[in-house]
Amino acid sequence: MEIGAKLRELRIAKNLSQGDIQKRTGLLRTYTSRVENGYTVPSIGNLEKYASALEVPLYRFFTDDESVAKPKLPRSDDSWGTRGKGRGTFQKLARALARMDEQDKKLLLSMAQGMARRGAKR
Repeated sequence: MEIGAKLRELRIAKNLSQGDIQKRTGLLRTYTSRVENGYTVPSIGNLEKYASALEVPLYRFFTDDESVAKPKLPRSDDSWGTRGKGRGTFQKLARALARMDEQDKKLLLSMAQGMARRGAKR
């Protein structure tokens, strides 16, 4: 289903104009028109604004179903740090992070992100 067509369908069902949507979301009426006519694909953030303005859950843009079943995701107890040697290492890391001040945490995070970016390039 096309998101723009669904947006128009939901808007008309609520008896709202594009101007009403603009007032409720802060998104320009012309933007809503472009979305509804398939010229623009809205971001998830803008879809959330539309859902809030229309008082519908976000999933309604993707299905006609009244409710969606929660997916059954596989459960993994083999994650690092949940047992064995990894658990002790993880607990030490957690204690060390708890003692760090905010500036040191930001520095550590920045370093880790840089290392991850360099690793991804290889």
